Amino acid sequence: MILHTKFEEIIEISEEDILHFEQGLPGFEDEKQFVLLPMEGTPFSTLQSVSTKELAFFTTNPFLFFTDYDFELVESVQKQLKIKEESDVLVQVILTIQEPLEKSTGNLQAPVVLNVKENLAKQVILTDNKYRTRHELLETSIVGQEG
Repeated sequence: MILHTKFEEIIEISEEDILHFEQGLPGFEDEKQFVLLPMEGTPFSTLQSVSTKELAFFTTNPFLFFTDYDFELVESVQKQLKIKEESDVLVQVILTIQEPLEKSTGNLQAPVVLNVKENLAKQVILTDNKYRTRHELLETSIVGQEG
């Protein structure tokens, strides 16, 4: 399958690459299929809609930037995503990119949880007040990156 991305790329994807969001994303409930496209050489990815070329989000693994980030995934979401083991899970957060990059923010209040084995995904809105929709990324806080 050929996919045209928001960034004018034309790439080939297979059915196994498609992530299925049963309920879409908040604000984009009709968008139910995305692919996660890693950006080579960076800790970032693009969550690209399969059906709408213009719809894509920058994402990252939040644990690279926020070492104490932690949340409990409620059982109903685990069932919905058919999660059986923690190793099935990949967490991404949607970014708002700013200049300079260190001023960019991640939405820790609504992580995107993926079951990589089943290709099921959901943006989960956390109900506690611990996290906000805008947490600044700080370049020096990237875990495991040596300068």
